[in-house]
Amino acid sequence: MTRPGVRILGVADTDSYVKWGAATLARTPETWDRTLVVVETPFLPTEPQRRAAVDGLDGVDDVPPVVSLAALTARVAAEPPDVVFLSMRGPMIRVVLRAVLSASLRRPVILSGLPGISIPATKKALTFRSQVDLMVLHSKREIREFGDLAGQLGIAQEFGLGTLPFLQNPKTRLESAGARDEIVFAVQAKVPRVRADRVAIVEWLAECARRHPDLRVVLKLRAVGDEKQTHAEHHPYGEILGELANRPQNLVAESGSMTGHLTRAIGLVTVSSTALIESVALGIPGLALDDFGVSRRLINPVFEDSNLFGSSEQLVAARFRHPDSAWLDDNYFHADGENDWVARLEGLLAARDLAPLPLKRQRYGRAGGPLRHVWDRKRALGSLDHSLAGYLALLIGYPTRAALTSVRRIPRLVRHVARRNVDQDPSESPEPSLRSPLAEDDRHFDDGVAGVKDAQGHFDLE
Repeated sequence: MTRPGVRILGVADTDSYVKWGAATLARTPETWDRTLVVVETPFLPTEPQRRAAVDGLDGVDDVPPVVSLAALTARVAAEPPDVVFLSMRGPMIRVVLRAVLSASLRRPVILSGLPGISIPATKKALTFRSQVDLMVLHSKREIREFGDLAGQLGIAQEFGLGTLPFLQNPKTRLESAGARDEIVFAVQAKVPRVRADRVAIVEWLAECARRHPDLRVVLKLRAVGDEKQTHAEHHPYGEILGELANRPQNLVAESGSMTGHLTRAIGLVTVSSTALIESVALGIPGLALDDFGVSRRLINPVFEDSNLFGSSEQLVAARFRHPDSAWLDDNYFHADGENDWVARLEGLLAARDLAPLPLKRQRYGRAGGPLRHVWDRKRALGSLDHSLAGYLALLIGYPTRAALTSVRRIPRLVRHVARRNVDQDPSESPEPSLRSPLAEDDRHFDDGVAGVKDAQGHFDLE
């Protein structure tokens, strides 16, 4: 039986998390008091981005308002929620969780998760959420892989299964669709990283447009101009498209909601965007480009055995694919009756009625005590944190962190050199490396996948 009258407060921070947070809240029982706000950070999505994020979502009517961290803290104190749903990047979860706890006489249940494809499971995606009570994931495979990783790390984490909340009802969407005249490329900020690869994609799309003049070929952008995204985009497709010679008129770059474009799409192409899952749900054929390989860095191992991988040649020919039915059940298309995250959440609420819920220990990032908390807040909020303590934490923290990072790299460098000396054939001269042996340490993981710098423009090397 559904528990009535639960007050759940959702807090989002970037465009992806606004979309996922709004759609997830809409899947909670209608008898619950559901609210979503967007906390102000340097990565705040604009009003058009927030509107596009919720456009077309079933059960979502309003664009979520923006609040400061201080206003959020005051709201929690004045109107204590039963559940706080942290639909946020990992570093912000720590900051907002501390603010929520500081304002709560009786701590709420803490809910979080990941928006979209979360395979492969990553350490940071899990450790940033190590204090939440329940983590929502969207496939049996994600539950299995994150469960295995939690066991390896010694983290006691409860996971709940839920269908990706922004997947539309195929019958509703297809019946309402008009003319289908678009091939949609779902842009990703992080993938691929190399500019040459992005240029190649734009050239393939241009050739596709030339071969099919009766169709619009659309680069679906996540942000334009100075708009922010969940992850920093170092080589924007819009700029690359602007530099393209002999650009066909039917090759365009557009923003707005993905839902709107899918209603006109004959096919969707991407490297590894969750939009491909959305298109599959609507019965629209798709293509996951495999010209750059299959790897964790490309976030595309999830599509192995799906029948969705294809080459640039297939893109140019507009030959799209439908997924293998055997792949669907384990990957995002399980039966609705198997979803259990709301039931698990209600179980935690029942436990909270009987006794205060213990707060789990934070995993990693605890060194420094109160100064570390100030440091985390300043790095997350940047210029929005005006406290003297924040500036002092930066003055102390960055030199200290740089020194510690250098020390930690020494054993890895020694191991790398030792392995190279052992493995190298003496008769062969070594090829010059295009990649530093420390390059793995030069990535930033905010949710376990590479992408965005902190508010001061520094990479998180934790």
